[in-house]
Amino acid sequence: MRTQSPAAAPTTPTAGPDDGMTAVAAVDLVKVYGSGETAVRALDGVTVGFARAQFTAIMGPSGSGKSTLMHCLAGLDTATSGRALLGGTDLTVLGDKVLTRVRRERIGFVFQSFNLLPQLTAEQNITLPLDLAGRRAERGLLAHLADVLGLHGRLTHRPSELSGGQQQRVALARALVSRPEVVFADEPTGNLDSRSGAEVLSFLRNSVRELGQTVVMVTHDPGAAAYADRVVLLADGRVAGDLDRPDRAAIADALQNLGTYR
Repeated sequence: MRTQSPAAAPTTPTAGPDDGMTAVAAVDLVKVYGSGETAVRALDGVTVGFARAQFTAIMGPSGSGKSTLMHCLAGLDTATSGRALLGGTDLTVLGDKVLTRVRRERIGFVFQSFNLLPQLTAEQNITLPLDLAGRRAERGLLAHLADVLGLHGRLTHRPSELSGGQQQRVALARALVSRPEVVFADEPTGNLDSRSGAEVLSFLRNSVRELGQTVVMVTHDPGAAAYADRVVLLADGRVAGDLDRPDRAAIADALQNLGTYR
């Protein structure tokens, strides 16, 4: 297992942003909230790359910048300076209209809250991003996702008729049905019981192995992060560590060294 001491210099991307191996990358990314004496530097020159067809977890203490990094990389927040690269596209220079299209067509999202529309069926919620983009769902892929996520027989149900775990599985199918370049997952198991959470994490893991999907997940849970191929650690808005295929104990030790549980 490759590790980096929390005191060491920030890691650089394992692959360059234009080499075909990196799905998404931050280059000298800075995000400042507010101004003057009340300014908060949430990201302080972060440079890190996330490989294609890999499951990466981002972890760190509260206020470390992990959610801010994900939001900037996903085009949900605007960086103060630096670059947020999706393949060869710099999201920081795009106008709102183009950025909205990029998010809809090239990125999948899974959040702690399921964000399903209550008036739509499960299938309609799954295909909504494609409908908005004027694209048809691949029926074979939709059937495969419904099968592996245990949603057959539930596709005609509305969210109020589904359990929390089933609703999150609908959200997962929605994120994957467009074959996005990257899926960003922000605490995707936060509202689930342990069994449902394990099912969601296993499916994210399998989507990388079987579909070649790229997944970047923010989590505070070492158990959840242990499903990932790699864990990137943040502290005070900077990259503070990088773990390769860690187990739960190694992740907990690294977080302890960062002061997460002190």
